[in-house]
Amino acid sequence: MGKKALSAEPPPLHSAPIDLAAHPIAMRLNGGILAYLGKVAAVLLKDVRAELRGREIFSTMTAFSVLAVLIFGMAFDLRVPRAEMIAPGVLWVVVLFTGVLGLNRSFGAEVDRGTLPSLLLAPVDRSAIYFGKMLANLIFTLATALVILAVMFFIFDLNLFQPYNLAAMLLGVIGYVGVGTLFAALTANSRARETLLPILLLPVMVPVFVSGVALTAGVLDGKAWEDLSQWFGILAAFDAIFIVVAYLLFDLIWEDA
Repeated sequence: MGKKALSAEPPPLHSAPIDLAAHPIAMRLNGGILAYLGKVAAVLLKDVRAELRGREIFSTMTAFSVLAVLIFGMAFDLRVPRAEMIAPGVLWVVVLFTGVLGLNRSFGAEVDRGTLPSLLLAPVDRSAIYFGKMLANLIFTLATALVILAVMFFIFDLNLFQPYNLAAMLLGVIGYVGVGTLFAALTANSRARETLLPILLLPVMVPVFVSGVALTAGVLDGKAWEDLSQWFGILAAFDAIFIVVAYLLFDLIWEDA
């Protein structure tokens, strides 16, 4: 018998390369909410461990905030009759400008270490990266805010560790890092990210700044909840709206990465 000719050709061993960056793996809530939260926690823990090893973010933010409060204290000491008149503005100005330092390093450190492409190609939904980075920034910024409150207690002789003021700080910082993490990702690959980030971020933070100053001033003046509730409402609405917007837009930033 003659040999049977093989008509079918063997399949090619190598197919066309897949552009993983242009077509990220969809993992949104794949495996359930607990699996998604586990991915967020993994990004968070990665940043916390990196900070514990390098001490780049929190130490820089703390040093800057302490120096800023000292400078403001010396600048206004001889010109202002009561510290209560300037303390709310000093508190929120220092928090906003100190936060920029931490937000810049959020994605800037990934770019400097060359780990950003690996992070973007990880088999997780990119919204998990956003929330992990946001929570890490929230921890660093809140810790720095507590240091600022402690320093202001000694410099201005004011007790700002009051429940309403702490609640205002929490809501304000949540909104701040929620939007700031998005803008930090947006400017990460820019050579001028240190100057571009505050230019983009600080104008958006005007509602947070105004509401925060009004709440801190109201607490120092001993105002009741009825006088403060509208400012809390503004902060809560800002947090809800802008964090949802950041969550929806975060994928678009890296679409052509």
